[in-house]
Amino acid sequence: MVQKKEVLPEKSSHQILSDVLRTMREGVIIVAEDTQIIASNQSAYEAFARGNGALETKRLSEAIRDLSVHEAFRRALENGESAELKFEILAAEKRIFSVRVAPIELDKTKHAIGIFYEQTQIEHLERVRQEFLSNVSHELRTPLTSILAFVETLEDGAIDDKENNQRFLSVIRKNAERMHHLIDDILELSSIEAGKIEIEPRNIVLSHLIDEIFVNLSGKADHKEVRLTNEVAADKTVWADKVRLEQMLTNLIDNAVKFSREAGEVKVSVTEQDRNDLISVADEGEGISGEHLQRIFERFYRADRARSREVGGTGLGLAIVKHLARLHGGEISVASHLGKGSTFTVELPKKN
Repeated sequence: MVQKKEVLPEKSSHQILSDVLRTMREGVIIVAEDTQIIASNQSAYEAFARGNGALETKRLSEAIRDLSVHEAFRRALENGESAELKFEILAAEKRIFSVRVAPIELDKTKHAIGIFYEQTQIEHLERVRQEFLSNVSHELRTPLTSILAFVETLEDGAIDDKENNQRFLSVIRKNAERMHHLIDDILELSSIEAGKIEIEPRNIVLSHLIDEIFVNLSGKADHKEVRLTNEVAADKTVWADKVRLEQMLTNLIDNAVKFSREAGEVKVSVTEQDRNDLISVADEGEGISGEHLQRIFERFYRADRARSREVGGTGLGLAIVKHLARLHGGEISVASHLGKGSTFTVELPKKN
């Protein structure tokens, strides 16, 4: 007996269209000649419905309040023209879209279709890239200009000036080291952000590690007559990668010394919570105003650029600390009062 092959019902053009729309990641809106929205997908709903019901109950002007988009759809419906444009919508935060609008015929009737590509993240990354390149160029140009100027001075005869030639060479070395540190920090931050850095946490005797860092920074502290105080109990341990924890604390303590007042004090302490250890580095510097606190951990961000360049640093140290803290499953925060100093706190989860 020959089995009859099951014949599936033929899908209408609207059903096929609905199936296609559901598979698309981009937002899609189709309008009829009266600009009534007749079809859309989930991505379009999430972008433009604003929780006010299905898009199919609205006209285009109710969903998207941008005249350039309305004009593109009008030209597609009336003249059969295609168009590409970019526009912004303001909701809880600004979102940027590019859209391609084209005429389409459904059931022998004119319609227009718009395919919306969200560009918000791409635009943000492009701004970050441009800002990063601008900052790197600026940070490298400053020491390079100084190096070239002193090299020219030496070439013009100052190399035979016994009273000043060593001073000139010292300035060249100092600026070359600054460029070297900047490049090292850029590579380090790039590796962290690319996920190439792995941590190997274990129990670390915190007080001993802090004492080692104090020894390494004692020259800078003595130069400013800054007292380094370790308030951590001798037997206190934390769960962290030793190399990365040392890197974080060295950055924070070094900054605290740089920005502390003459004959001030830098204190390192730890507070225990149920699930976390909070390591705090406090200085007695000028403090940071509230407008800068939210951005202090951004790459190259400086609350006082002139002061920062005077005391040195690459502008990447706090960004590196932030990323290393998050690699541990923790966080970094800051509290500051103008004229009273700042306290940076690294939060590290305890061993499970």
